[in-house]
Amino acid sequence: MAENSEREKLEYFIDEAGSITLFDRRGKQIIVGQEGCSKFFMPGKIRVADPELLRIELVNLRQELMSDPYFRNIPSMQPGGGKTAILFHAKDDRPEVRREVLKLILRHDIRFYGVVRNKTDLANFVLQRNVEDPKYHFNENEVYHTLTRELFGRLRQTADELNLVFASRGNTTRNQALREALRQADDDFKRKFGFAREHTISIEAKGSREEPCLQACDYFMWALQRHFEQGESGFIEMLWSKVGEIVDLDKHEGHIRGVIYGPKRPIFPPPSDSPSSTGV
Repeated sequence: MAENSEREKLEYFIDEAGSITLFDRRGKQIIVGQEGCSKFFMPGKIRVADPELLRIELVNLRQELMSDPYFRNIPSMQPGGGKTAILFHAKDDRPEVRREVLKLILRHDIRFYGVVRNKTDLANFVLQRNVEDPKYHFNENEVYHTLTRELFGRLRQTADELNLVFASRGNTTRNQALREALRQADDDFKRKFGFAREHTISIEAKGSREEPCLQACDYFMWALQRHFEQGESGFIEMLWSKVGEIVDLDKHEGHIRGVIYGPKRPIFPPPSDSPSSTGV
């Protein structure tokens, strides 16, 4: 461990997109992909080198946009609207606002990591388990637990101190699942690589309104969700220089299940005039 004056610190901000809901209220009918029920569930995190600078610039940008006459009569920009006037949220922000936020994000030293689960595959697995074991009951927190372990269990940049801030959703059980998954991710790491990660971990739940860095994470999650849910890759392509790793747990390549995307392997199709798109 480094001396206090030399201790390295990493700051992560964690959010999610989609829901883990698979079945109707009776637990019998798969409702994945129906209105109000996402096809995928994905937790993600961003590592921010200078969180304080990112906070300041996001706050300043929102104030600048709020004072712009162009947005004066836009409902989402009104304080009573509870949207962009309060915080940046990619789903609610106007396209002109999104572009400014994306450009700001690209100026910062940020790395994004995400894990994606195909809920149709997951639902079919649950149904098969129920056939094999009628006593089995699907637990959403088990899925969240597993994906969080995947998100934090790989060999990446380490430090003496890890400060983790995750978007609070008022779910105490989910918060406990995150803490337990992080502990087990360290155990997984030790078994896989043969040595323990020596660090202290601070975990805090905050609302996106009080923590602007979570708003930046929301933009990554929204861009990734647009790719998987709607096949719209432009936003995640714009942010790709900031992507460290995205794991698609249910995608198959040959006999291998699980595909890892990263800087050298983009998740979106190459441009039509690139060599890789012509098979060369």
